[in-house]
Amino acid sequence: MEGKPGFTLIELLVVISIIAILMAVLVPSLSLARIHARRTASMSNMRQIGIAMELYTEDNRGFFPETSHGLNKAQARERSWIFTLSEYLGDVNDVRICPADPHRRDRLLYPTSSYTMNEYIALDARDPFGRLTGRSFRNKHRLKRANRTITTFIGADHLSPSVTSDHTHSRLWFQSTFSDPWDPIRVDIQPDRFHGSRKEDNTAGSSHYLYADAHVENIQAQTVKQWADDRFNFAKPPER
Repeated sequence: MEGKPGFTLIELLVVISIIAILMAVLVPSLSLARIHARRTASMSNMRQIGIAMELYTEDNRGFFPETSHGLNKAQARERSWIFTLSEYLGDVNDVRICPADPHRRDRLLYPTSSYTMNEYIALDARDPFGRLTGRSFRNKHRLKRANRTITTFIGADHLSPSVTSDHTHSRLWFQSTFSDPWDPIRVDIQPDRFHGSRKEDNTAGSSHYLYADAHVENIQAQTVKQWADDRFNFAKPPER
């Protein structure tokens, strides 16, 4: 009785080589597909937040929701902006977490969000006596260009999963005490949330930015870095 024919060593090596080639082709494609899916889902989240913010401002004489600034933790759990918008969002837990956030599980357990509100529209700048310094951007109806005013960013990776991390410190980004604004910017926001291969300086990839007219833009991290280098404070609402 003749034995069953088997693979020769050469045939086996050929098969292994073909599988390796297919894996080399498919794995990057799958990775890119995953990035695209997460980017699309996050953009949908931010659009919903934008619509909710529009509804909120209409119900509150144009004023944006408040952040945790100046509140204790018990107050912040109820009054932080993302939870203030919950009645306009349906299930806020479906919207407040970016699927590409490496700390998304932790943020779900705590009353916080992957998205962070722009300080300029959340807080007025005041002196030690409580007097307003500079222009207020707290009211949407008084913005000069709502379509160029960022309301919400994607928060930085290292922001603690705490409700007190719900807003940026945008007014500090371009202070003269910082030789490079890129450093304080990256403390607050993640300009390379969606990336194929992350660079140490966070200049590869892109992130989403929600504007006061409820539209969302995906902007390359390299563009934001150039703004920082040019000392263009993109977080500050236009004054004309």
